[in-house]
Amino acid sequence: MSDIIHVLPDSVANQIAAGEVVQRPASALKELLENAIDAGASDIKVIVKQGGKALIQVIDNGCGMSETDARLSFERHATSKIKTTNDLFCILTMGFRGEALASIAAVAQVEMKSKRVEDELGTCITVEGSKVKNQQPCGCQNGTSVSVKNLFYNVPARRNFLKSNSVETRHILEEFQRIAIINPGIACSLFHNDKLVFQLPASNQKTRIVNIMGSNYSERLVSIEEETEMIKIKGFIGKPQYARKTRGEQYFFTNSRYMKHPYFHHAVENAFEELIPDNAFPTYFINLEVDPKTIDVNIHPTKTEINFQHQQVIYAIIKSAVKKAIGSHSLTPSIDFDVEQAIPFTHPDKNKIISQPVVRVDPDYNPFDNPNVAGNRIYPGSKGNREQWEKLYDMGDRKPTTPNDPGLVVDHPQPGQTEIDPEWSQVQHLLKNDNFILFHNRYVITNIKSGLLIVDIQRAHERILYEKYLEMINNKKGSSQQLLFPQTVEFSPNDTEILLEIINEVRASGFEINEFGKYTFIIDGAPEGIHEQDMSEFLESVIENYKKNINDLTQDKKINFARSLAKNSAIKKETRLSEEEMNNIIDELFACQAPEVSPDGKRTHIILNFGDIEAQFKN
Repeated sequence: MSDIIHVLPDSVANQIAAGEVVQRPASALKELLENAIDAGASDIKVIVKQGGKALIQVIDNGCGMSETDARLSFERHATSKIKTTNDLFCILTMGFRGEALASIAAVAQVEMKSKRVEDELGTCITVEGSKVKNQQPCGCQNGTSVSVKNLFYNVPARRNFLKSNSVETRHILEEFQRIAIINPGIACSLFHNDKLVFQLPASNQKTRIVNIMGSNYSERLVSIEEETEMIKIKGFIGKPQYARKTRGEQYFFTNSRYMKHPYFHHAVENAFEELIPDNAFPTYFINLEVDPKTIDVNIHPTKTEINFQHQQVIYAIIKSAVKKAIGSHSLTPSIDFDVEQAIPFTHPDKNKIISQPVVRVDPDYNPFDNPNVAGNRIYPGSKGNREQWEKLYDMGDRKPTTPNDPGLVVDHPQPGQTEIDPEWSQVQHLLKNDNFILFHNRYVITNIKSGLLIVDIQRAHERILYEKYLEMINNKKGSSQQLLFPQTVEFSPNDTEILLEIINEVRASGFEINEFGKYTFIIDGAPEGIHEQDMSEFLESVIENYKKNINDLTQDKKINFARSLAKNSAIKKETRLSEEEMNNIIDELFACQAPEVSPDGKRTHIILNFGDIEAQFKN
C-alpha cells in the first residue's frame, strides 16, 4: 500500500491560512493598515472600491522595503517582528505572524510598490494566487503601496458569501476607525468609490475622536486616567446623558491594539449602572497599557482577542476608574453634607406636666360583631360577612379604581361598607372589563368557546405592525404625518451607512427624511402611529435592531427594516390599555397572515383548553 500523507503545496496552504486571516475585505484592510503602522508611517491613505471587493489600496510613507525584503514579505511566516520564542512574550508591534501578505496574495491579485529613502528606485511586485507574476524596479514614492484587487477571485464560494457592497463598506469603516482612533498622531484618509469619506490630520486623541464621530462629541466626552503598578488606563468615556440606543461606540485597546473583551465591557457597564436607561449603551474609548509579558495576543488569528494574566484585578480597576471619572466631572448626583439632615425637634415647655401613657384594652371586643363599621377588615377563613367576601369576585359592571399600583385593584369602602385588605385580594394585578381581563398590563385574557385565550400584548402588536409596515414598504404607499417642527438628527459614520442602505425603505414606510450634511439628516414627517418624539433616539433604536437582525435573516432588507420598525413602534410592556384597545389588538391580530407568532418567531398567544383547566382541580 502506497503512502497517503503528503505535504500541501504552498498555494493550498496559503488559501487555508487565508480562511482564518482574511474573512472579508475589512480583514485584508486591517492587516495592511497594521503593516503601515509598524513601518513607522506618519501618513496613510486608503482607497476602496465596491466595498473592497474590487480594490483595497493602502499607501503609506513608512520606511519602505528593499528588493529582497519586498519579495520575502509574501512568503509564509516571513516577518521582521520576531526572531525567537521569547519575542512572542514582549510583542508591541501590530503584525507579527508573517501570514498577512501571503494569505491575501493567495486569494487576490496583489501589486506592491515599495521604496526606501536611501534607494533611487523602488521595487514593484505582482502576485496572483500565491504565484509571483512579475518583479522589477520602478519609480515610486518613499514608503509602500499595496493594491489588493478582486478579492477571492479564485475562490468563488468565498466570494459568493460576501455581503452587499454597503455591508462590506460598513465593516471597512469599522476597521479604519479602530486603527485611526488609537493612532491620532498618524494622518489618515479614506476614499470610497472616489469619494472622500475621512480626512483626518494628525492630532491628539480627543480631536481624532471628534473628527471621526462628529463635532457634537466635543462636549460629550470625559477623560479617564488611572495608573497603578499593574496597568495604566487612559482614554475617554461619554457622559451618561448622551448614552446611545445603538452599539458601536465602545472601543477597548490594549497597548494601542484594538480588542474585544466582554468581561471588561461588563465592568464599564456596571460603572454606568443606574445612570443610563436599560436599553442604552455607554460610549467609551479606553486604552489599557500593560506589560506585554502579562498578556497573550496570539490566541486568535485576527488578534482581536487577548488573554490577561490578572483579569479580575484589572476588571475592578477599570470599574473604579470609570466611576472616578464620572464622579470627578459631577456627572452623578451628590449629597450636600453642609445641610443639616437632623429631624427638627421642638422642646416641650419645661413647666408642662408629663403624664405616663395608659393602654386601655377591651377584653370582650370581637371585630366580627359589627361588620358594618367602616374600617373593619375581612380575612380569608373568617366566618364574618361572607357576602362582602363574595362581592370581591363579582364586581359586575362596576369599574375598579387603581391607586398607586396601576395593576392593583382595591375597592375603597363607601360609608357603611367593609374595606377589603389588598394583601389578601385574590385578584391582584387584574383589571376586569366586560369581555377582557388585563393581567399585569402585559397580557389580555378573554373567554373563548374552548377555554381561555391569553394574548401577549407587545408581541401581538409587533406582528400587526410588521405586516402593516411590510405592505407599505413593498407597495411604497406609506402614509406620513408632518412633524410640528422638522428635526435634525446626526448619526455615527457606521449608522449613517446603514441608514443610507435602507433609505428607500425608510421613506416607503412614511418617513420624510433627507440628507443635510455628511452624517446629518432632516426629518419632516414620520409614519402615522409614531407619535412626535426624539426621532434621533427612535431611529437609533431602529438601526440597532436592524443590525441585530442582519446576521439572523436570510430575507432582504425590507423584511429586516419592517421587523426593526415594528419592534420599536409596538406597545411596550406595562402600558395600560382600554377595553376598546384590547379588542382592536385581538381583532387585528387574527386578521394577520401569521397571527401565531411575532416577527421574531415567538408565540403571540396561548389557549388554555377547558379540559386542561379542569384537570388542575382533580387533585
